[in-house]
Amino acid sequence: MTRRRVEVVPYRSEWNELFDQEKKLLESLLEPAEVIIHHIGSTSVPGLSAKPIIDIMLAADSLEQVEKATPAIVAAGYDAKGENGIPGRRYFQKSDENGIRKIHLHSYEKGSPELHRHLVFRDYLRAHPEEASRYAAVKEEAARKYEYDIESYIEEKSPLVRELEQRAMQWKPS
Repeated sequence: MTRRRVEVVPYRSEWNELFDQEKKLLESLLEPAEVIIHHIGSTSVPGLSAKPIIDIMLAADSLEQVEKATPAIVAAGYDAKGENGIPGRRYFQKSDENGIRKIHLHSYEKGSPELHRHLVFRDYLRAHPEEASRYAAVKEEAARKYEYDIESYIEEKSPLVRELEQRAMQWKPS
């Protein structure tokens, strides 16, 4: 089994363009369902270093809408992963022609607390560049230390993520 490399790179402005392209594709695949599609994660925060994987969050009226669209989503190049460890979520991954992951798609029902948590975390980092810089430094160091160990990378940055999430939730409660 090939171990995935943990790569954190400086912010790239094209991440927003990639999100916009994928958003249009997903909206067309889910028509006529009314969905809301958000760019989340580090690639959605201007100036923040990130793994070059676009995180997308899709909010649907029901997960049944996502399940009905799953064959079309898979035909568009995504791998369906089911809940993938998080109840109430439908998760998909999309890789490029070399097998390098490019997109993570997280789908929830509208009103899910996970939606609010992800959005407020993103918005908090956008509004607090000093916190985003602090987070970037921790991510960059963790990626250097754990270049081929994603679990240790995640564990290394988790205390700061929890701290920032807590501050974000106090900043903008549900």
